[in-house]
Amino acid sequence: MTCAQDERAALVETFRSVGPDAPTLCEGWTTRDLLAHLVVRERRPDTGPGILIKQFAGHTEKVRRAAAEKDWDELLGQLADGPPLYSPFKLVDKWVNLAEMYVHHEDVLRGGADPDGPWVPRKLSDRLQAELKTSVRSVGKMALKKTPATVTLRTDAGEDLLTAGEGPPVTITGTPGELVLFAFGRDPVDLQFAGDPDAVAAVRGSDRGL
Repeated sequence: MTCAQDERAALVETFRSVGPDAPTLCEGWTTRDLLAHLVVRERRPDTGPGILIKQFAGHTEKVRRAAAEKDWDELLGQLADGPPLYSPFKLVDKWVNLAEMYVHHEDVLRGGADPDGPWVPRKLSDRLQAELKTSVRSVGKMALKKTPATVTLRTDAGEDLLTAGEGPPVTITGTPGELVLFAFGRDPVDLQFAGDPDAVAAVRGSDRGL
């Protein structure tokens, strides 16, 4: 199995364990809302533009809300099955869906976490961490290009994966998994920030994600 398939299976099991009404890191969404998003994303290609383009967001949200009314176990089965044959994600699942499944899995796992309280992330396999480096580079390049600092994303092994943005230098160090979450605008994350305190504060408070 690919890492994307492994994360999909793990996410489905986490959904099952927490149920449809658990909190997530996606503002205003319960696990039911998030599951509906994932199913619609793969099974309704007509909603794709609305994920990134504001003018089409209304249609995407209407379809997602309708999907959220469906049976919980039915939605879980559809997510577990993966992209159907007609889905544009079918042939590129292992590349396109790795970050999607990983980040949304963490959205559920960290949904009830206090960003200012004691908190420990799950331990990821070396294989998953290695594959997430590609996601750091691809997502980070877009997500951090407008940050008010020159941000370097560095692994805890000392490998620089990406430098983006303009302004005073800020280095963010951690595992590839935590760096991906930061690029997607998630919090809490287990990372170390180095640089001018004002620049670090600006980066941490910046609007990130796709």
